[in-house]
Amino acid sequence: MIIFQNVTKNFNHNMVALEKISFKIQPGEFASIVGRSGAGKSTVVKLLIGEEKPTKGQIFFGSYEVNKLKLREFPEFRRHIGVIFQEFRLLAKKTVFENVAFALEVAGRPQKEINEFVPQVLDMVGIKDKMLNFPAELSGGEKQRVAIARAMINHPDVLIADEPTGNLDPYNTWEVIKLLTKINELGSTVILATHDKEIVNTLGQRVITLDGGKLIKDEENGRFIA
Repeated sequence: MIIFQNVTKNFNHNMVALEKISFKIQPGEFASIVGRSGAGKSTVVKLLIGEEKPTKGQIFFGSYEVNKLKLREFPEFRRHIGVIFQEFRLLAKKTVFENVAFALEVAGRPQKEINEFVPQVLDMVGIKDKMLNFPAELSGGEKQRVAIARAMINHPDVLIADEPTGNLDPYNTWEVIKLLTKINELGSTVILATHDKEIVNTLGQRVITLDGGKLIKDEENGRFIA
């Protein structure tokens, strides 16, 4: 499903963020992309969702060649991907329901579907009772659950979590990881970018290790070595 083929990314001509990175992620996998801060994890995420273009190399997502997508093709392409960020990125003046519904509204889904699907996905992530609350009234863990619900509402093929537990306490960290595991078990591919050694070693799933922009290890049932 996802292929990085000899991908290099330079910023400002002289800063090498990634150098000749190649890997494949199959449908239904749970893969962790790990490494120290600055290793290139977030650059991989930005390239995969088309936020940045590679300096060299090719990136494939199913039938899409991401690096060649035209601006008008991005809305359709991004419906296949749900993204969760460390800083939540919720709309402060919208309720939990409205934050999640917004993703469906942008996709042009009818109100009847929105009214049906939003409570379902909020129930799945365990915050249906917070549907009418605003982000300021939620804990960090609850905010991240809203972000996960929003990422899942369009039933994406791939869920990308970029340091999703960076702002959470240990309890909420593990609640979010359990949720990502559950989503993977339901059939979605999950890509977790993290520098949390304990999470990666506990998961015991595929681990792609970056260091200084280079891929130094890629193993099934891997461990955090950086």
